[in-house]
Amino acid sequence: MTTDPRPLHVVGDVHGHLAELVHALHDTGLLDAEGNWAGGNSELWFLGDFVDRGPDGVGVIELVMTLSRQAAEAGGAVHALVGNHEILLLGMRRFGDEQVPGSQGPRSFARSWLINGGLRSDQDRLTDEHVAWLTNCPVLAVVDDHLLMHSDTTAYLEWGGTVEEINDAVRAVLASDDLSEWWEVWRRMTTRYAFRGPHGSDTVDHVLEALGGSRVVHGHSVIADQMGVPPEEIDGPLVYADGKVVAVDAGLYSGGPCLVVPLPYEAGPGAGGSETVTER
Repeated sequence: MTTDPRPLHVVGDVHGHLAELVHALHDTGLLDAEGNWAGGNSELWFLGDFVDRGPDGVGVIELVMTLSRQAAEAGGAVHALVGNHEILLLGMRRFGDEQVPGSQGPRSFARSWLINGGLRSDQDRLTDEHVAWLTNCPVLAVVDDHLLMHSDTTAYLEWGGTVEEINDAVRAVLASDDLSEWWEVWRRMTTRYAFRGPHGSDTVDHVLEALGGSRVVHGHSVIADQMGVPPEEIDGPLVYADGKVVAVDAGLYSGGPCLVVPLPYEAGPGAGGSETVTER
């Protein structure tokens, strides 16, 4: 007897937009009318950036934590990656306006947090439980032959040559009080666009060969910015780099939709992000 494979979905950068996330998950059948897990044995991955730029980042974190417990009880799974804005949130909490050693000019987590849409309400509501959960989340995962990452960057490889090594290295930094190492996590995870351009496909091959999987799925870089169109015109993920990369951040904070993307994702015809391109 064969069993149907469990459905797999990913969600990109939510940035505090809790209501839009709940609506999108409900439309996909993963939440019921009361906002509880309705996905059965489905697996759902969030690719990071729960906070900043939107009204309720901590509410998003709490929802994901709750769904993780509910899904496990139902035979499903909800997991999350750490995004660069989680590093910023946690760095602000831990170091505040302490200057980064050796920096030229003013450089601190507090300054970058403010510049990048940090909300005082998120800091005020952040608890030790939230911090413990976030610092235990991985930065990379291979799921059903998909390499899931928040940032479209090769900088992860500076922490190690395998997913396990990289996740362990970042967790070790987040358990430390080394401001310079924390800042380096933030810096590396803000880089982007590694898979674009004429060498993008080769870069993807290098990353996949090192870390596993046959396709990269990432958030971080807004699809509309990559395509040069307004965010409200985006209606699906962007597939690029000879079909080896799927971008799922539709720019929710700037007017784009909240995408709940089924994997494997097959691009179809149409405008917005639902067409396959190699480079714009």
